Amino acid sequence: MTAKKRDKMSIGELEEAVRKHNALYFVKHTPEISDEEFDRLVEILKKKKPDSPVLTEIGSDIGVIGKTVRHDMPMLSLDKCYTEKDLNHWASKFDGKILATPKIDGCAVALRYGQDGHLMLAATRGSGVEGEVITPNAKYVAGIPQKIGLKNVEVRGEIYMPLSVFKKFEEAFANPRNLAAGAIKQKDPKKTANYHLRFFGYELLGAGCKTEEAKRHHLKKEGFHLVEGDLVDKKGMQKIFDEYFRERNKRDYETDGVVFKVDSVAEQGELGATAHHPRFAIAYKFQGDAGETKLRDVIWSVSRTGTITPVAFVDPVLLSGATIQRVSLHNFGLAKKMGITIPCKVLVVRRGGVIPNIEKVIEEKGKPLTAPKKCPSCGSAVALRDDFLFCTNPKKCAVTTIAELDYFCKVVGIDGFGRKHLQQLYEKGLVKDPSDFYLLKAEDLVPLERMGETLAAKLVANIEAKKKLPLAVFLRALGIPGLGKHVAKILAGYGTLDPILKMKKEELVSIHTIGEKIAEVVVEGLKEKHSLIESLLQTVAVEKGRPIKASEGPLKGKSFLFTGALLAMERNKAEELVALLGGVTAGGVSKNLDYLVVGDGGGAGSKLDKAKALQEKGAKVRILSEKEFLKIAL
Repeated sequence: MTAKKRDKMSIGELEEAVRKHNALYFVKHTPEISDEEFDRLVEILKKKKPDSPVLTEIGSDIGVIGKTVRHDMPMLSLDKCYTEKDLNHWASKFDGKILATPKIDGCAVALRYGQDGHLMLAATRGSGVEGEVITPNAKYVAGIPQKIGLKNVEVRGEIYMPLSVFKKFEEAFANPRNLAAGAIKQKDPKKTANYHLRFFGYELLGAGCKTEEAKRHHLKKEGFHLVEGDLVDKKGMQKIFDEYFRERNKRDYETDGVVFKVDSVAEQGELGATAHHPRFAIAYKFQGDAGETKLRDVIWSVSRTGTITPVAFVDPVLLSGATIQRVSLHNFGLAKKMGITIPCKVLVVRRGGVIPNIEKVIEEKGKPLTAPKKCPSCGSAVALRDDFLFCTNPKKCAVTTIAELDYFCKVVGIDGFGRKHLQQLYEKGLVKDPSDFYLLKAEDLVPLERMGETLAAKLVANIEAKKKLPLAVFLRALGIPGLGKHVAKILAGYGTLDPILKMKKEELVSIHTIGEKIAEVVVEGLKEKHSLIESLLQTVAVEKGRPIKASEGPLKGKSFLFTGALLAMERNKAEELVALLGGVTAGGVSKNLDYLVVGDGGGAGSKLDKAKALQEKGAKVRILSEKEFLKIAL
């Protein structure tokens, strides 16, 4: 499927496609599309409907067999890092030797051996708290002894499919890890044997071992297969990482990094663990593929707020299984600081294997990047504010208006209207602002391209279903810059629209997490949207809001703001995590902000500059990397 076809899919079509391919992938183990294609479908659905229930179903394999068991000790995730600096920071918190092993891209399982040494239970990692019972299937996995000399112990490790075995399946399956995940859950355990799976042991619990090396000695003695490992000191960590990276293609199993683990079990106990990961181990991940290519041109994309963003066109470069030709430059100021010229030679990296990012300009060869004087959509003059370019007449700009209509549909949940439909409605004069949606009739829609009577009736019904809106949703749907989820929730605490519309800038500024600039933009935005609000209220009923109750938690009283692209989670999930832990998300950079979190995916601009400027003036704001934020939060 081409990118163009994916972008044209409606929310309903995307949900249906994701469900279908998710089932093929995890349940039937016969995927019809690649991992990359599936991930793109998911990303488009996230953008079009972030709260789609289908998104919560992705990756869930609990329930394929049905019987689950609680782990005696949680099977936690590993903390991750991507740079030598972060690895050294992790290692600075303890003394002693470190065990380094390749990180197997397999399926984590726990094996319990009883009083007589027989295998009594095998379970998948599952949620980390409980896993799925696969004891009958484990009997058909090479490297899992059915009886050992040790009594009442638990062995943990990875079930994987050798790459040499996967060759005969690769035309029908996406990758060896997911095929292995399906193979260990066959309803007929004997069928598991057909996949020639293997097991690497890496953990031994209950044997009283004092070091990781001692655990490996016992595991090997009991007949378990072990992944290669090296005992190193802190100075040797990067060297062994580089060596494993160079040798990764020579192994008969997939690896995506190196696991470093404190050798001393006593030291591990002192370091402890968070609810998410042990502090005594870390996965130093292989970076997303990087490649040099030539930037040929820059085009300018117009957003719903009138922001004009530079997008680079580069010669095709294959990174992490995807061909990259377009890369966002985030904003004009950042592109200038990087030294972008047209053309120029650049290094492109897919950070975390997902987000393409121009890491640096290797060689400047052409003319320096200059800002357009006119909006590429409507021809109006362009203004430069901080690092960003803006159309000076967004109200008459077709691209921004259509984007605003699209934004309104997404926020209030009116499904079914794609960009093409919205463009036709706008061009025909049927919908000029969001209030016009509620005046549409089925006969208005039928003449549109690819529109029949059934679909037209369904779309009108979708609109009718959204004639009653929560106050916070109504406020967000207005499309006022700065009036996102956080500010909308605060304003909804006033109960009704009247006091909100009469609110002064000073009143908003008095709220801890709202800075002066955000307050000014919101107050002025509400005034500008007065006519739209009045029109919407002719057909839309707005439910009363409720005051926000302060949450308890380790981040109580602390304010956070995010900038740049996050790799570990979507921004709204990060904001939800802050709220869950008792903190709040700020509306902008101000002297009252506690933390500015800079995403590891790049793209931090004026917010970062402002935070640094405030620090120089003595403000309390702290600047955190995404990894530092996760350590605080998790």
